[in-house]
Amino acid sequence: MARAGRIAVLFVAALAALATVTAAYGWLYLVRPWPGMPGPLIGDALPLDELPGHAGVPLSAFLAVWIVTALLLGLVVRVTRSERLTAGVLLALGVGGWAYLLTATSILVVRQIPAEDAFRAGAEARAVYIPALLAGFAGALMGRVQVRSRPRAPVVLAWFVAAAGLLTLLDALLPEYSGTLLGHLAPSARPLARGLAGPLGLALVYVAFGLARRRRNAWRLAVGLLGGATALHVLHSDYSAVPTALLALVLVSRRQDFQAPGDPEAGPRLLVRAAIFAACIYGYGALALWVNRFGADQPLTVGFCLRETTRALLGLSLAGSPHLVEGVGSWFGVSVLVLGLAAAALLVHGWLAPWRFRVRQVAQERQRARELVERWGSDTLAPFVLRADKSYFFDEKERAVLAYTVVGGVAIVSGDPIGPPELLSAVLQRFLVFARERDWRVAVLGVSEHWLPLYRDCGLHALYHGDEAVLDVEDFSLEGRPIRKVRQSVHRLERARYAACALRPGEIDLSLRAELEGVARAWRGAEPERGFTMALDELFRVEDAVFVIGAGPDRRAKGFLHFAVCPAARALSLSSMPRLRETPNGFNEWLVCEAVRWARLNGLERISLNFSPFAALLAPEAELSALQRFQAHALRALKGHFQLDNLLLFNRKFFPSWERRFVVYERRRDLPRIGIAALAAEAYLPSLPFVRRASG
Repeated sequence: MARAGRIAVLFVAALAALATVTAAYGWLYLVRPWPGMPGPLIGDALPLDELPGHAGVPLSAFLAVWIVTALLLGLVVRVTRSERLTAGVLLALGVGGWAYLLTATSILVVRQIPAEDAFRAGAEARAVYIPALLAGFAGALMGRVQVRSRPRAPVVLAWFVAAAGLLTLLDALLPEYSGTLLGHLAPSARPLARGLAGPLGLALVYVAFGLARRRRNAWRLAVGLLGGATALHVLHSDYSAVPTALLALVLVSRRQDFQAPGDPEAGPRLLVRAAIFAACIYGYGALALWVNRFGADQPLTVGFCLRETTRALLGLSLAGSPHLVEGVGSWFGVSVLVLGLAAAALLVHGWLAPWRFRVRQVAQERQRARELVERWGSDTLAPFVLRADKSYFFDEKERAVLAYTVVGGVAIVSGDPIGPPELLSAVLQRFLVFARERDWRVAVLGVSEHWLPLYRDCGLHALYHGDEAVLDVEDFSLEGRPIRKVRQSVHRLERARYAACALRPGEIDLSLRAELEGVARAWRGAEPERGFTMALDELFRVEDAVFVIGAGPDRRAKGFLHFAVCPAARALSLSSMPRLRETPNGFNEWLVCEAVRWARLNGLERISLNFSPFAALLAPEAELSALQRFQAHALRALKGHFQLDNLLLFNRKFFPSWERRFVVYERRRDLPRIGIAALAAEAYLPSLPFVRRASG
């Protein structure tokens, strides 16, 4: 019964729409005789009146009638609760088809020409396309939102927008067709349109990337650019304007798919930039005209500089200026237009860029994060969330937290979320929504194998990254032939009268603190402080830490191991191990053994050593495929810069257990960008604009 009622409503709506469109032609007959109406004539607007000079209607009257008609059709759509895209497409096709059929049939009957010529003439009538587009946009604007989700719709539309951009580039290269509507209405705009076609096409291709990520600002810009592209296509060929106009119609009807908000601070920032760019461009124009003032046929005044620079900025001086001599006019207009296009490109990039990020740590949040680490930080990476270069994201009641920073538009999360296990999925999903709203890609570094199902349930993917070497304090021993090299290092240091002690940060006086900081500076040299996932940025940032200090025969510190304490895991996690260059071989191995001895006496169960990236690929006895052997060879080639092989060899001396770590990401196409951002976060890359780590 409900289905029959719906069919009846649609049938009545179709009749009402047909009556409205038919009535529009009657209104055109009524307004045609009015004198003094502005605008050129639209030919074949009155298909039933084919007498010479009687079929045209002034453009202003034609637009007024069809805008009112489109609004009435939109009301029909609203009453029937039709979906936006369906209503827009059906109205565009229905009104366009009816106008085409009516116009072509009238031409056939009145002109008495072959049917093929009549229907070709109907297809070329401008009075067909304008009503179709107005009706289509009315349906797209006034239809109801479709509740059913189409997650791939933005990606598909992004591909179409990119294709439209390429079509616009192609249109700029094709010969101009002088019999078009825009050519009749604004012949002086042809040089401007010719000059802007290429940049506008490139802008559409660039905007497509933002559409694929559901950015609202990208949608706004794409609709505006498609409108401009449609006008440019009309200049060359009315046929080419149809696809871009229909694509704009589809974007308007699917606007609910593009809800990722832009940076609220971007607007004021871009207005300031635009003012600066405008001042620079007009300043350049005034300076160039002053230097070449003898090549102008008018006195150099402020008004003259403004007029000439504005004409050049709009692309109207590409062929030269009538007020400048040929030599000056040939380059002035081009140079100003290039500056304008560069400024526009920078503004578009800023408008579509992800939200700007500033590291933010409130004292209350930091204290809450420290409490969660102490209670729930069972992973050996947990203490490192307390670095100063990380921001915190909590669940609604601050019972779970994850630490992150943003580098090059990638939100890099450090380790697994921390909190009660039943809350980790919620805080992770909430963070994904938070990041997507800001158009940040998401990557989680140092993920433990135990929590991989959590990430898969959130729709994320995992990639093997390396292995963490973990010592079992009770089982560790220096007995046996395999570990003899470590045992020999310990005996060598003891015979050389080296002594070790383990101290908490609060037990270190100012003199010893200065010594330790001096050792760290000497070890690092000119290199930056590296680490993000498994290192603390300052030696004395956290109180719950342990220094295992090695002193030489002169009783001065020669090096140390800095451990973060994981109370919930009863473990130590190695943060750094600086030493002076003069220390004997085996110094760090000796300190590791001293750390094991201290941990055993203090009831700790595990010690996490260095993380070894790609350990499974670099292991000498590993069975690898051909592709993996190639990857291992490439990784070993990097050992001089990243110390991949050295870390693995050092860790293997202690025969630890290996815990695999992973990188978690959203999309495979994001992996190159994530890799660069991760290296930048760990300070292995210079501070380039693309990869700089935001701070504040």
